[in-house]
Amino acid sequence: MSRGLPLLHRRRILLSGAIGGITCAAVVVGAAMAGQDGSGDAGASTKAASAISCPAVTGSLPEIPAEARAEVDRNLALLDTQLAEANKRLSTSQGEGGPNFVQNAILGPLADKRKSTLDRIAISIGRHAEKPAGLDALAECTLSDGGAEAGSDNGGG
Repeated sequence: MSRGLPLLHRRRILLSGAIGGITCAAVVVGAAMAGQDGSGDAGASTKAASAISCPAVTGSLPEIPAEARAEVDRNLALLDTQLAEANKRLSTSQGEGGPNFVQNAILGPLADKRKSTLDRIAISIGRHAEKPAGLDALAECTLSDGGAEAGSDNGGG
């Protein structure tokens, strides 16, 4: 009696394994593409056109003392950087998370960073003149459709 399987039986087993592997691959690809029909693409293009819009800070600041100008300018540049990073995160995270993902993962942390930066601006001005009040109201940003308002953070210099 031979220990090996007959040649025909071995071929059937190999063929069954190959078919099983192909079937598994098809199931994985099907699951990955689930929900990607024509209507899903329209929603994705709408989200891709979204941008984060923040209130302008420069127009809300009082006269900046010369001694504080460099530090205030650095912090205004930091606000621009924070907005750019948040917009990049928004564009690279399409389809992630649930319904509150943008608020919890992008807009919320951005507001916290902006609040800290606005506090540093107020402290810097307050060292040499009257400390501005109410800058915290400029920390909250919103999601806007289209990129037209994306660069409106500081209004220049």
